[in-house]
Amino acid sequence: MEIKKPLLEMINISKSFPGVKALQNVNLKAYGGEALALVGENGAGKSTLMKILSGVYKKDEGKILIDGNEVNVSGISDAENLGISIIHQELSLLPNLTIYENIFLGNEKYSGAFRKLDKKYMKEKSTELLSKIGFKIKPDTIVKNLNVGEMQMIEIIKAISKNSKIIIMDEPTTALTDVETKKLFEVIEKLKSHGIAIIYISHRLDEIFQICDSVTVLRDGKYIGDAKVKQVSKDDLIAMMVGRKLDEQFPYRDEKKGEVLLKVENLCYKNKVKNVSFYVREGEILGIAGLMGSGRTEAAKTIFGEYKKSSGDIYVGGKKVNINSPKDAIEYGIAYLSEDRKKEGIVLNMSVRENMSICNLKKYENSLKRIDKKEELEDVNTYIKKLSVKTPSPAQLIKNLSGGNQQKAIIAKWIMVSPKVLIIDEPTRGIDVGAKKEIYEVLNELKKMGKAIIMISSDMPEILGVSDRIIVMSEGKLSGELSRKEATQENIMKYAVSINN
Repeated sequence: MEIKKPLLEMINISKSFPGVKALQNVNLKAYGGEALALVGENGAGKSTLMKILSGVYKKDEGKILIDGNEVNVSGISDAENLGISIIHQELSLLPNLTIYENIFLGNEKYSGAFRKLDKKYMKEKSTELLSKIGFKIKPDTIVKNLNVGEMQMIEIIKAISKNSKIIIMDEPTTALTDVETKKLFEVIEKLKSHGIAIIYISHRLDEIFQICDSVTVLRDGKYIGDAKVKQVSKDDLIAMMVGRKLDEQFPYRDEKKGEVLLKVENLCYKNKVKNVSFYVREGEILGIAGLMGSGRTEAAKTIFGEYKKSSGDIYVGGKKVNINSPKDAIEYGIAYLSEDRKKEGIVLNMSVRENMSICNLKKYENSLKRIDKKEELEDVNTYIKKLSVKTPSPAQLIKNLSGGNQQKAIIAKWIMVSPKVLIIDEPTRGIDVGAKKEIYEVLNELKKMGKAIIMISSDMPEILGVSDRIIVMSEGKLSGELSRKEATQENIMKYAVSINN
């Protein structure tokens, strides 16, 4: 039997940044016609390795081989010429251009002596490429009229149009619906049938077992191992990723419940939140479940004052309060951690220290109305240690941290304000299994301190594993409430789709 040779080999790849050894002797093999899962916790080195492969970073040491020949990838154009494309989590299409204009952007075709744009050729070629992956849509459709799943297909077609042999997909299903994800998997199978090697980065282990043929695991910038997907279990992968077995993925603690800290009555916001009433007590995690568009985030932002309520009442510690802005909410002891940490949670070009202390600067003001940097830094270092934020120093730009460590820094920011109520929206989205457990432990510590926590989550095991009590929203309304004992996936889904028992 002939031994199949890898299309791509990365051998002993190392890369350092100031103060950080990002990769140390990392190996990877990808085969044509297969999907390779690249997994590891946030900060394991996955993105750095792929940036080296796609020409964004230059390796310090090691070799890259394509079809057995050593190649030099010193820039993005080198990578493209070698048939390597990357589809980022944040899509890079221009919304006001057509599909065919996006596909040929930077690679336009001209004809005639006057070098006019050959729109006819580009449209025909785009139609051919669209049909190649079974995507029926007109090439002159404006991209902004597409949904996220369709935009992702255009990114894939852009890669195919460049004759890519290796396509890297970074968290491709984060913003996709189940239907769009199914379509993406069908397209991946078609790409594999054409001999293309897919490198698939995802924290969703179920997807890896569904679509990938093999898996390579990184941890702390080092190569841990690889395996055929059929030969490993989910528990095996988790153990390789985090260096320990996660026997208890959701470390629930039953703390004594105290007084009601937050109560909302008949809360309304436009037609998004309709007469919603609930409460949360000291030492309690109240989970809010529901389908996308059910009004969960809108309710949270209305309580926090980002959206102005149409009607209804909000009580903090038994007293009716009037919240017209996030500033009011913070003064009443309410903190809100957004589901979109990059847009609404962190300031990317500021340091970890500045991000963590930004909401609490008044505390550090001295008599001259200047910031006492020493006291600020002491507090920041305390919470970096408490929450195990992995950063070379508080001066590190927060954009250089992994997603899980960014999330822990945001949680630290709000804990430093000493809120009574913490509303946390999708706390572990895009975060690996090890960092998830660390965040659950932080929430448990807050419970123990007597804080009231409202947790919005679309992750069903998370909502069931972490919550003391669950309320479910559907079409802007509160459709049901379940105790921890009553809560099952089936019961939550009945309320989420408004099917009464």
